[in-house]
Amino acid sequence: MLSEIAKIFQHTFKSVNSRIVSLPIVILMPHSACNCRCVMCDIWKDNADKHEFDIDRMEKIVDDLKKLRTRLVVLSGGEALLHSKIFDFCTVIRNAGIKINLLSTGLLLEKFCRQIVAHTDEIIVSLDGSETVHNSIRRIPDAFRKLKTGVQSIKQIQPHFRVTGRCVIQKNNFRDMANIIAAAKDIGLDQVSFLAADTYTTAFNHNTAELNLKEIVISKNELPEFHQILKNFFRVYKKDFQSKFIAESPDKMMRIYRHYAAANGLGDFESPKCNAPWVSAVIEADGNVRPCFFHASYGLLSSGGIGAIINSAYAAQFRKNLDVKNNDICRHCVCSLYFKHSLF
Repeated sequence: MLSEIAKIFQHTFKSVNSRIVSLPIVILMPHSACNCRCVMCDIWKDNADKHEFDIDRMEKIVDDLKKLRTRLVVLSGGEALLHSKIFDFCTVIRNAGIKINLLSTGLLLEKFCRQIVAHTDEIIVSLDGSETVHNSIRRIPDAFRKLKTGVQSIKQIQPHFRVTGRCVIQKNNFRDMANIIAAAKDIGLDQVSFLAADTYTTAFNHNTAELNLKEIVISKNELPEFHQILKNFFRVYKKDFQSKFIAESPDKMMRIYRHYAAANGLGDFESPKCNAPWVSAVIEADGNVRPCFFHASYGLLSSGGIGAIINSAYAAQFRKNLDVKNNDICRHCVCSLYFKHSLF
């Protein structure tokens, strides 16, 4: 019976007009600026031209999300904690019965530790390596200490509050992978996950024509060393894979290696298993609504509510025609989402 229900639900994803009636996950960027200057991200370059939601727009968005039966809002950015009314937004969201995950650089966690515990359900912080490596990639002198102090402040208030780390593996930190695990445990994280750096799309404010790939991409000459590091990593941290302290499996982490091999012309890029455009949307601080971080915008919120935008003729046609396995942007994807609906 459940398998039949699953097939019916899957069919709604690929219906004739690809209409979405339920949007379980929404990534929301209430504030466009960032307080880091990361090597592999260019969001901070537009800090002077910042955008942010006001409370009226947030209330309208949440009204739409209730109609779309959204279950989780992920607050991203930029750095969402830079918004002066971020916890007012959280109140509006949670009053609608929607859970909140916060993506953060970690620099402001100590300052807002009590509000975070009171108004959100989980935090995902950026972790780039041991202290020296993390600071050099963030290009913020005291970033690691602030991250560590912030996480520990939250854990002092609520020891079981879930805080996980996400690490972008790239040229500047692949040799530091063993230290990343040690750092994650030292900080007090509950889990750490890994992904490759996006250097192909306009996500994260990238201007692909201006990206310094040599500063980010693991080079052809470095690939054998990276491969050996991964083999040692899988052996040394076998228990951490088994306990899921490391979120990915070794097989999935090898995809990071293959991604950089493909970037050096050694093999093909491969699409991940992903249904993001059918189960989620990204709402940017300027009002753009995207099917995911990487694909082009469906349109602006000013032209209608979220439901109208994600079910516009353009959006429906996009999903109907999207072949994740062969689409060029999907094949270069570094941050996929595969969500199993509650009917499964």
